[in-house]
Amino acid sequence: MSKIALTGIKPTGTPHIGNYFGAILPALELAKSYTAFYFIADYHALTTVKDGKALQAQTYEVAATWLALGLDYEKATFFRQSDVPEVFELQWILSCFTPKGLLNRAHAYKASVDQNIATQKDSDDGINAGLFNYPVLMASDILMFGTNVVPVGLDQKQHIEITRDIAETFNNVYGDLLTVPEGLIQEDLMTIPGIDGRKMSKNYNNTLPLFLPPKKLRKRVMQIQTDSKTVEEPKNPDECNVFGIYKLFAPPQQIQDLRTRYESSGMGYGAAKQELYELLENRFGQNREKYNSYIENPAEIERILFEGAKKARAIARERLNKIRSAIGTTPLST
Repeated sequence: MSKIALTGIKPTGTPHIGNYFGAILPALELAKSYTAFYFIADYHALTTVKDGKALQAQTYEVAATWLALGLDYEKATFFRQSDVPEVFELQWILSCFTPKGLLNRAHAYKASVDQNIATQKDSDDGINAGLFNYPVLMASDILMFGTNVVPVGLDQKQHIEITRDIAETFNNVYGDLLTVPEGLIQEDLMTIPGIDGRKMSKNYNNTLPLFLPPKKLRKRVMQIQTDSKTVEEPKNPDECNVFGIYKLFAPPQQIQDLRTRYESSGMGYGAAKQELYELLENRFGQNREKYNSYIENPAEIERILFEGAKKARAIARERLNKIRSAIGTTPLST
């Protein structure tokens, strides 16, 4: 049996091309060489998303996005976190093997505390227990399925280290029941420029959403910031946000052709933006149709996630029963 790779997808906004290169493509590639699990981490999102309708809508957006871009739900296991209650029972068990000091050092919690102190507030102002316990739930997600590798960026590396610590502490007491995972660290992850030149991020409102309708996509592309050089002036493509996004999608010869036109006179930024728009439309137009088809049929999304949850729960229940037996509680009836 091949090793298991698990990817968690937090439903906290409309996916954009930064997500496409940073998370979606690398995770989908794993299915070629691993037994792949993908889950929508809706309970993780609950630490910040308090609107039920918004959470459901964002869950559907994420599911439709990954399905439209090629996630094979028949080959992989694709499910919603909240549909696998065994994960949350395991979280409680693991929390009893997690030193509070370990969670005190978790980056997200520590950053929130530091921000409160910097603004002369109580150190725990506005911090809920969900944020504090977030790493234990993540550990439960990973350890529930015997995961061998978890693809993460450098900013998530600590979560894998915490998961490993928890698993090793538990195994030291009860034997090797939990697989100790490895982080598949994406150290060479590209920084995707947003329309203002900063890193593309929902926080900066500078994204290019994947599935905007054509007119809205073109309008968004035309908003990409450039310098004030005229059509007649040569331009440096390596200092241009338009070119920085264009080269992510175009083939090498097309990139070189545009570079040559930048460095010569006679090409304006408007023409470059139009070419970028056409490139994006060509790349994502058919995917948009699939995406819209799923969004307009939430019952089909629910069916797919339900089938995935059934597969996930069969695995989760078997492992949880072994853990229950080890800690001295009664296994769940099948």
